[in-house]
Amino acid sequence: MRALLQRVLEAQVVVDGEVVGSCGHGLAVFVGVGTDDDERSAEKLWHKIHGLRIFADQAGKTNLSLADVDGEVLMISQFTLFADSRKGMRPSFTAAAPAQQAERLYDYVCSLAERDVRHVGRGVFGADMKVSLINDGPFTIWLDM
Repeated sequence: MRALLQRVLEAQVVVDGEVVGSCGHGLAVFVGVGTDDDERSAEKLWHKIHGLRIFADQAGKTNLSLADVDGEVLMISQFTLFADSRKGMRPSFTAAAPAQQAERLYDYVCSLAERDVRHVGRGVFGADMKVSLINDGPFTIWLDM
């Protein structure tokens, strides 16, 4: 699994003109599922996201985790994280999991987040989503599990 994390002040997802998910101070998490991923991959990914020390402490050092700051999360499915553009001008997405597998694992990682975080917003799997956010820093992290 892959995730692109953005530390945010706020973020939201709009589908068909309606806000379907949002979060305040915390993380916008773009989640990609690969063909070889399973529940164990999702658990490892969420464990890393939840414990990653990327929030500033009182001294301004990035020593605090999402849990330490009581942060919120917005989870967004994004198969394009598995784009391979090394050859040609059109990306290949063959490394991305089929929709059924990807949706199941996206839902699973969201359920893990909902277990540990007081507010978790979600995008809509497979929908044309409009994502807006205010990146805090900016601070962006790429995770591969």
